[in-house]
Amino acid sequence: MSDAAIEKPLFAADDWTIPQDWQRYSDAEHALWDRLFARQSAILPGRVAPAFLQGLDILRLSKPGIPDFAELNARLQTATGWTVVAVPGLVPDDVFFDHLANRRFVAGRFIRTPDQIDYIEQPDVFHDVFGHVPLLANPVFADYMQAWGRGAQRASSLGAIDRLARLYWYTVEFGLIRAGDTLQTYGAGIVSSHSETQFALADPSPHRIRFDLGRVMRTRYIIDDFQQVYFVIDSFEDLLRQTIETDFAPLYQSLATLPDLNVADILDTDRVVHRGTQAYASGRSGMK
Repeated sequence: MSDAAIEKPLFAADDWTIPQDWQRYSDAEHALWDRLFARQSAILPGRVAPAFLQGLDILRLSKPGIPDFAELNARLQTATGWTVVAVPGLVPDDVFFDHLANRRFVAGRFIRTPDQIDYIEQPDVFHDVFGHVPLLANPVFADYMQAWGRGAQRASSLGAIDRLARLYWYTVEFGLIRAGDTLQTYGAGIVSSHSETQFALADPSPHRIRFDLGRVMRTRYIIDDFQQVYFVIDSFEDLLRQTIETDFAPLYQSLATLPDLNVADILDTDRVVHRGTQAYASGRSGMK
């Protein structure tokens, strides 16, 4: 995470929030949301954690058109005490952490253009709301998100935010979860992407490794393409337990003595669900 080049627009509040101005969305923008929603809704059943689909129902996100945050928040706040706030785009780290720590999820209010339907560099309202918000209606995952926000505030003061950013990346954005003998998605970067939904679960290229907190925070990640390693949690309850019961300060100190890991690395201590071929990444440069 880095906010070095981000400047607050003059029209944003001190906490970087802005009105959603829902009435300003065009018919074409609402239609694009519906197109994206229909495509993901068709592919996710059986591939996504049931809690995600339950969240869609609780929040009534199947209603046509881009959600009105005021209506959405009335249901979300009742469910878990969270709200969604509109922002102009990426926000500084400390602003992001403060919102999460106070059960507010920041969402870009713009929607991608039709030529960006399969990939967009900066998160838009579809990624943020469809991808992230349904799980915020789940009490356990909602608590995890708040715990991560509070942990990020501490990590920032300890100079370890890069470590915790990796935890966010490999859980909130690109996490997988066990469902008996199969795997399902829950990370927003996967569930909001038609192609990565299929890639993460079925492609032979990426590694799929059982979740280990220290291992995750040592692992670099890819920011502009499919992931080549996914970490698999046992349950949201276990993810929350590890987050709130771990003293991260000594863990950060321990990790500082160890080398970072590349996405293709496999350790002897890894509990490997699937050893990937890494074929997709063959010859690729720019791994982060």
